[in-house]
Amino acid sequence: MEEIKRCGWCEGDPLYEAYHDHEWGVPVLDDETLFEFLTLETFQAGLSWITVLRKRNNFRKAFDNFNYRKIAQYNDAKVTELMQNTGIIRNQMKIRATVTNAREFMKIQEEFGSFSKYIWQFVDGAPIQNEVKDYKNAPSTTEISDKLSKDLKKRGFKFVGSTVIYAHMQATGMVNDHQVDCFRYKEVKELGKKMKLT
Repeated sequence: MEEIKRCGWCEGDPLYEAYHDHEWGVPVLDDETLFEFLTLETFQAGLSWITVLRKRNNFRKAFDNFNYRKIAQYNDAKVTELMQNTGIIRNQMKIRATVTNAREFMKIQEEFGSFSKYIWQFVDGAPIQNEVKDYKNAPSTTEISDKLSKDLKKRGFKFVGSTVIYAHMQATGMVNDHQVDCFRYKEVKELGKKMKLT
């Protein structure tokens, strides 16, 4: 049987490979999933993605399944409680940022109808199809991630630097950064062709 060719960054770790094979780069249009990824990306800042991925289920339990409506109501007592949770990344600034981001997230929903409509406008409603030959040469920021990061910061979001935002764009399929020789490259490209924001 022919060996499956994957992007180099995920090879050798079953959890990483499963994430790569089923989620990474798939266009995401629902706000709940977009908020989950945005939250996980902000916690990743300064850490590796696999560190966050291994704690993902703990994050789900700790943060009410990433229900931004509930998170927006978190108070100091809840932040203190989360700081005692050894299953997550216990960074008080990032925990408080998640609460702030949930509130700002809902403001964007009110303004644009959905967070999805807001964020996808930055790529004109369709994924950017890159042609990455080696994942090590993929960009960590782009003009679009710079622009989106700046806009989110202006709106009050925290921990949304351009690198975090570009990682979010890669994860949620706003860009297809699978290596061209990866088995998912063409599959994700086809998904991108089929999707259009209504």
